Amino acid sequence: MDWGFVWIMVILKIPLVALLLLVWWAIRSTPESDDQSEGGDGGIKYSPHPRRPFPRRPRRGPHGDPPLPAPPRTRHVVARARRLDHA
Repeated sequence: MDWGFVWIMVILKIPLVALLLLVWWAIRSTPESDDQSEGGDGGIKYSPHPRRPFPRRPRRGPHGDPPLPAPPRTRHVVARARRLDHA
């Protein structure tokens, strides 16, 4: 019997079995009741201070600056090799 076979067929199945048990437990659990919503700390359902919309004017900073101009155009120069007889 090879240990690689045991590793793949038995040991690596443990997380899969745990996942299946977790899903089975979540499905069979009963939903929580809403008893805390009346007097308990149930949290805020809405924001008491709504956000203001962003201003329409251009923003300042690196994201609001105009794009940089294109770099100047350059010519490609073909370099010529020196002659060996010319010194």
